Amino acid sequence: MKGTYSMGKKSRGHTHIPCRRCGHTSYHKSHGFCSRCGYGNSSKKRKYSWQAKRKKD
Repeated sequence: MKGTYSMGKKSRGHTHIPCRRCGHTSYHKSHGFCSRCGYGNSSKKRKYSWQAKRKKD
């Protein structure tokens, strides 16, 4: 199948669903963890040092 007809079929499934912990639509159903907060992968919340902006004096 090609063309515009095929484009309508792309909206069927939902890979990401709302996360139970952070509420954002970033919980991957098949992988079983949230890409935003790390729920399902770790009991600790996902955070990295590069995420925080540097404080300016």
